[in-house]
Amino acid sequence: MNKPAPRMYYLNKLAPLALAALAFATPAKAEWVASWTASPHAPLMMGGPFGAASYENVTLSQVIRLSEGGEQLRVRLSNRYGEAPLAIGAARVFRIDTDGNEIPGSSRALTFGGQASAVIPRGSPFVSDVVDLATQDFDRVKVEFYLPTATGPCTCHLTGLDTLAVSPPGNHVGEAWEPASTAQYRAFVSVIEVDSPQALGTIVTYGDSITDGVGSTPGANRRWPDVLAERLHAAGMEYAVANAGISGNRVLAPGMGESALARFDEDVLSLPNVTHMIVFVGVNDIGNRYGPQRPGFPGLELDQPAIDVPQMIAGYRQLIARAHAAGIKVIGSPIGPYHGASYWSEEGEAARQQINDWIVNGGEFDGVTRLDLAFAEPDDPTTMRAGYHMGDHLHGSDAGLRAVGESIDLSLFAPE
Repeated sequence: MNKPAPRMYYLNKLAPLALAALAFATPAKAEWVASWTASPHAPLMMGGPFGAASYENVTLSQVIRLSEGGEQLRVRLSNRYGEAPLAIGAARVFRIDTDGNEIPGSSRALTFGGQASAVIPRGSPFVSDVVDLATQDFDRVKVEFYLPTATGPCTCHLTGLDTLAVSPPGNHVGEAWEPASTAQYRAFVSVIEVDSPQALGTIVTYGDSITDGVGSTPGANRRWPDVLAERLHAAGMEYAVANAGISGNRVLAPGMGESALARFDEDVLSLPNVTHMIVFVGVNDIGNRYGPQRPGFPGLELDQPAIDVPQMIAGYRQLIARAHAAGIKVIGSPIGPYHGASYWSEEGEAARQQINDWIVNGGEFDGVTRLDLAFAEPDDPTTMRAGYHMGDHLHGSDAGLRAVGESIDLSLFAPE
């Protein structure tokens, strides 16, 4: 007859479980959060305003609005798509006022392993050392850095919607200088991380140009994730909101940016303390798959596989599974209305309806938000409401993006 195990055996087995239960019962607040992001994508090898930028012996500065303030910050640069190592000769970060002027006493030199310069390998992110710089929610900062040698085509985020300034030749970090040119890219800067004792975590908004803010007023921070961040803070919910939208993005195929599945690890999982993500992507998949063929930009060939609805649903399931493995709650939104857009078709609309039925009723997301209905005409939910799009029946206007940001139920993010 088997003897019972000693009492200590059960105590040893149960103690870790008790400690784990205690940890879940009294969760610690997040500290490091992604206060701002701009997901980079591969250079577009074409001419004109959509061409790949490159720089040599110039200083860049770019305006960034934080979603969460804190006591310290660090800057993540990216050479993800570089053809060669990227040299940073010097860099700094400083706060700016409402007129864009530097706030005296706020300038902090950025260092990398204690060094004032850095060489970022091909394909790599590169984070600065932590700097002591107190910031408030929605403060604006500038990141300024010198590029001493030819960068090759830029690891950029095309839809910056705020000012990137390029200096005359030379290292002007820490000096007053007038731009030789300006643009609205995000060049080489991908994340601003803030150490905030009040932070509850990072919410990632994962999508395409509608999330990226195409159609909103440049420099005014009127993307729907901006509106969401403002509402959260007004409600006393201290979350950072990281906008990981890329214009042209798709679930299953590359375009302007790798597919949502391919870039997920770097653009979501690498961010600090992600607690939630909102998935609002898919219209480019079905529009390009089922809609009329459109002339492409020279040098940007459209890689559009012959996808179907089950493959799209399988793609969403992959995002959910990978997020859940990291403890991230996933909130899904149905694909938005696009009747009247250049790639709309009846077949594409039928696919949208099937996919949206699964998103709403499939029970696989942790929550659902109806961003599609916030955009839509009340009497015709296949069409964007008049005044809510920029004239193309696809991309939101300031009014439409505000309606979307205001439609999200904040209880979806209530801490447990």
